[in-house]
Amino acid sequence: MTTLLQISDPHFGTERPPVIDALRRLSAQLAPEVLVLSGDITQRARTAQFSAARAFVDSLRIGRLLAIPGNHDIPLFNVAARVLCPYAKHQRAFGTELEPVLDMADLLVLCVNTTRWYRHEDGEVSSAQVLRVAQRLEAARPGQLRIVVTHQPVAVTRPQDVKNVLRGSADAIARWSRAGCDLILGGHIHLPFVLPLHERAAGLPRRMWAVQAGTAVSSRVRHEAGNSVNVIRCGAGAMPGGGRRASVERWDYDESSHSFGCRSVNDLVLDGA
Repeated sequence: MTTLLQISDPHFGTERPPVIDALRRLSAQLAPEVLVLSGDITQRARTAQFSAARAFVDSLRIGRLLAIPGNHDIPLFNVAARVLCPYAKHQRAFGTELEPVLDMADLLVLCVNTTRWYRHEDGEVSSAQVLRVAQRLEAARPGQLRIVVTHQPVAVTRPQDVKNVLRGSADAIARWSRAGCDLILGGHIHLPFVLPLHERAAGLPRRMWAVQAGTAVSSRVRHEAGNSVNVIRCGAGAMPGGGRRASVERWDYDESSHSFGCRSVNDLVLDGA
């Protein structure tokens, strides 16, 4: 069984040292095989912030890393850099691939860069990206948990967050569902939840969930949600008839104990291969 740690929106430059230390301890405790950074790694895309983020990631000693940029990881005030080389600092810290892929025996993770230099906060998924991801999902092996990662959410739970929904997400949800996607991971709004997309979007042919993460270590928390991360366990056991299982755990930072604790567990019943 593979364990994946999702860290989103750490906003290095606003990080909280006690939470950083607690997350290191949690990673050592859980020993995940995969780390996903789902964007807004820095607060203002500064070199020192990317360096601090990279040093923190290295200190976790997790074997496989997938990192995508968020809107905060593109220079905001340096207009020339934003237009001509918006991802240069991200790529120096986390590699040239902006849409990394991980293919393991029980797990397929496909990352999508939903930021655009010409958009301040809004995210966008293009038809070409939707097609590329769908074709790779269709080539997945039986038994793999199929995950797509975006920065902006594909669905939200509150009316005030609708403005943050990823542009093009309706088409993406429909196409990726037909192609076999199980989970779409996101961040951006600093609000963790697990949402059954098959109950929200009419006509989806299979069960599929939106899995949102809160802000992992930043002081930029919502009043209703503090620092948190997601732990996803795949290959948790096949079911009669070819069905599969996975679990999504939400781990919250507790201010009194200065440690992360498991707040909730969503055991998901997935469709068969």
